[in-house]
Amino acid sequence: MLNALLAQGSYVTDELTMFQETARRFMQTEVAPNVLRWDEEGCVDRDLWTKAGELGLLCPSIPSEYGGGDGNFAFEKVLIEEQAKAGCSAWGLSLHNGIVAHYILHYGTEEQKKEWLPKLATGEHVGAIAMTEPGTGSDLQSVRTTAIADGDEYVLNGSKVFITNGQQAGLIIVVVKTDTAEKAKGISLVVVEPDKVTGFRRGRNLEKVGMHGQDTSELFFENVRIPKSNLLGKNEGQGFMQLMQQLPQERLIVALAGVAAIELALDMTTQYCKDRKAFGRSIIDFQNTRFKLAEARTEATLARVFVEKCTELLLIKKLDAATAAMSKYWITDKQFEIIDLCLQLHGGYGYMNEYPISRLWRDSRVQRIYGGTNEIMKELIGRFL
Repeated sequence: MLNALLAQGSYVTDELTMFQETARRFMQTEVAPNVLRWDEEGCVDRDLWTKAGELGLLCPSIPSEYGGGDGNFAFEKVLIEEQAKAGCSAWGLSLHNGIVAHYILHYGTEEQKKEWLPKLATGEHVGAIAMTEPGTGSDLQSVRTTAIADGDEYVLNGSKVFITNGQQAGLIIVVVKTDTAEKAKGISLVVVEPDKVTGFRRGRNLEKVGMHGQDTSELFFENVRIPKSNLLGKNEGQGFMQLMQQLPQERLIVALAGVAAIELALDMTTQYCKDRKAFGRSIIDFQNTRFKLAEARTEATLARVFVEKCTELLLIKKLDAATAAMSKYWITDKQFEIIDLCLQLHGGYGYMNEYPISRLWRDSRVQRIYGGTNEIMKELIGRFL
């Protein structure tokens, strides 16, 4: 089928293929067998990070001079897809690799990159980024967490919520206001290493509708002092611009996870419909079932074509904000729609936790919310019309 042809895209190299094989083995041996346990415990094993680091699965698109794998975004894409095939939403790997590490790579000083990136690449540090606050979601200009200069330090006060990797993070990029009189121009990004400060507190590991195995936390900053050298960027007030520059890659990461989840759901549902009998014949022999699966597979193929094109654009630094927003909103809408259909075709069994389709269904709902709600995506696209 077309998906097989797309897997041989122009960016595929022998090195990428070997990396994919390593990633697949790791996901199937170290990740897939633990998915249910992590759902119960609310967090992946801490040593999963160091095991991945030993195999070069952390920071694969970071230059080797900083401990990374010298690859490009295609290596991140492979990890996203192989993790999805393992049925795992618990591991905040794509955020650690494709988001946190890249903020440091693009905006950090040489000293910051040499200090922090190798620790992210080995798994010594787990990365997180703290944007959302109890009173602000997509409206990042209105964050209230402050970092006020005091001599050679910043003093942080405020709180964040819905922070992926929040319970395990050893390096957190925090979106703050360094100038409370400004909106976008007052925003900066600073790095907090929890083990090196006082006044930092992790709140509870939040209980969510889905993604039960992923640690998603509240974070509190009470007169937390960090060196001014922990500012990302040469000057204060660059944070909003930095956030906007990284959003196309972040939103493509969400879209890629969506496509991979759609494909997994359709594969398992198609097989279920072939095996399951009703009225003396396989469910797939009913025209309604075949037509619904045919429609869904067509839309999944369109989604795959879209993300492959977006990947190629990103690799040559031509993926614009509007196109990335289109991929994020349309694919995640389709993700929930198609996986809901897949659950329906499973009948009552689809509603049972022991069936993977039930977890896929729960986990898919948040895709339309994080990374910028799909309503915000449409608003952004509309501005380019």
